[in-house]
Amino acid sequence: MRWLLAVLCLSFATLSHANAAPTLDGKAVDKVLVVKSERKLLLMGHGQVLKAYRVSLGKQPEGAKQREGDRRTPEGFYWIDWRKNSDKYNLAMHISYPNIRDQANARKEGVPPGGMIMIHGTPLDEEYPEWYFHTLDWTEGCIAMKNSDMREIWNVVKDGTLIEIRP
Repeated sequence: MRWLLAVLCLSFATLSHANAAPTLDGKAVDKVLVVKSERKLLLMGHGQVLKAYRVSLGKQPEGAKQREGDRRTPEGFYWIDWRKNSDKYNLAMHISYPNIRDQANARKEGVPPGGMIMIHGTPLDEEYPEWYFHTLDWTEGCIAMKNSDMREIWNVVKDGTLIEIRP
């Protein structure tokens, strides 16, 4: 009889935890889509756009990242695989670049693929206000957004979420 009670408690705890997943307007975010040409990051849920944000890209926004130091933002399918508080950029979520295709392309060219591509906030700088960064492409290949937008993304996008970056 005790095992039955234990199973019921475990089932209840599991179901309660599943419902506690972060949502945006009651809908779970299952994909992040970045459209580089539009400077947009879209939060997706079951194929629907839940919310859109303006982003800044690498200083060389045209084309996919091909090697370390090219200042391009990658293109392809990746995962949000970890996150951190950043002294320089406030909140930051790591993108699993390079994927297998990126590694193979870089190896073929004999160059390092690079790494540490993040979605992150904007520096707090006394000389340059946040709106200054928000209106241009300024990163080394990352995806940057306003700090208020980054806080919202941080709260509704779980580690393990698919991110697709399109040209």
